[in-house]
Amino acid sequence: MKKREKTFTEKELVAGCVHNDRLCQERLYRQFFPVMYRMCRRHAGTEEEALEILNAGFLRVFTKLHTFAFKGSLEGWIRRIIFHSLADYYRQHDKKRRFLDMEDWDAPTPATPLENLYFEDLIGLVDQLPRATREVFWLFAIEGYTHVEISAQLGISSGTSKWHLSNARQKLRDLVNQSNNNLNQYAG
Repeated sequence: MKKREKTFTEKELVAGCVHNDRLCQERLYRQFFPVMYRMCRRHAGTEEEALEILNAGFLRVFTKLHTFAFKGSLEGWIRRIIFHSLADYYRQHDKKRRFLDMEDWDAPTPATPLENLYFEDLIGLVDQLPRATREVFWLFAIEGYTHVEISAQLGISSGTSKWHLSNARQKLRDLVNQSNNNLNQYAG
């Protein structure tokens, strides 16, 4: 006869992890691994890279879990930390890519204003969006939620979610063009 596994509430799971209970840590990892792995895999070049980023992210989750205040979902909080690990990984490894790009100094000029921007620039533009619009854009474009999931999470209709996404895209388009004009004003 198979022994039945104990189930934990999110509060019990978090409390156990904070107190270094290995069973709770394993359960948390197993519970959120699939969705976080898909997010990392979507952005990473290889499976090994995705696992490296994911494990570094979960290490951060376990070291910062004592700060989780149960304001919002645990999955969203973990997703944000894993995404920061993803961004940090590429920021750290991007230096090599930029160096290699400099060797190609005679390459044709970028065809679109977006190609002039780095990841940090794009995130800065997203941060300029109104709060609700920024939140919907982030959940849809970065984290991969559907409009139905966003509407349930934020307590808005899926039509409102679609409107915020459309609004975000238009505002970002304007901001990208505006930042490109600011870059080009010094071009000689």
